[in-house]
Parts: sequence; structure tokens; C-alpha cells
Amino acid sequence: MIVDGRATVGDADRQTQLLRGALDMCLLALLAKEPAHGYELVRRIDDAGFDAVGYGTIYPLLTRMRRLGLVADELQTSPSGPPRKVYALTDEGRTRLHTWSRQWTDFVQTVNATLTEAVPPSSRS
Repeated sequence: MIVDGRATVGDADRQTQLLRGALDMCLLALLAKEPAHGYELVRRIDDAGFDAVGYGTIYPLLTRMRRLGLVADELQTSPSGPPRKVYALTDEGRTRLHTWSRQWTDFVQTVNATLTEAVPPSSRS
């Protein structure tokens, strides 16, 4: 969309961009709490409020994180049906999560400080 000669990003596009930058960190955080299979991770992500994330996003991300050594997978028997892959954080994944969490906190503080300074008090809601 073009407004006053400038390109703008719609709200949905902005949300997608923000999510893209944080989803791998969120998955590591969920796996740090408890190992899970892909279906369970999609449910947890949805419960956390990221309702636009589905299997087509989670499984490729898990595969990439496995290749990077951040998660490991193990086949576990299923009470119904075939065995399923359960993903767990590796030591490298825990280290990366700690680093990314610290970076995220610093980033959010900087953005919040910038927004607070940029928006006049009478305009804040």
C-alpha cells in the first residue's frame, strides 16, 4: 500500500514480520519447559496467542533447528498410531535460548524507550 508516496506495511504483514523474528526463540522456550512432538508444539504456540502459526511453519523450523544442533529428536511410541518424533532442547539450544532471550530483552527495552519518547503523553492509550 502507498500512502503519501511512502510504502506502508499493513498490520497483518507487520505481525508476520515480528513473528518471523521471534518464532524460533519461542519454540526453544517452549521446548526448554518440556520436550514435545510437532503437533503439541503447534498447540502450545496457539495457546500462547500465536494463532496464525501452523504445521507448515513449525515442522520446517524444527528441521532447521535440528540441523543447527539446537534441538534433537527421538522416536517415541504413541498410545495410538505410529511412533512420533519428540523434540528436546540440546545444550547448544539452551545456550542459544539464553543468548537470544538476553538480546530480545535488550531490544524490547530499546524499542519501548524509543516509543515512549516518540509518543506525546496525551496520545498514549
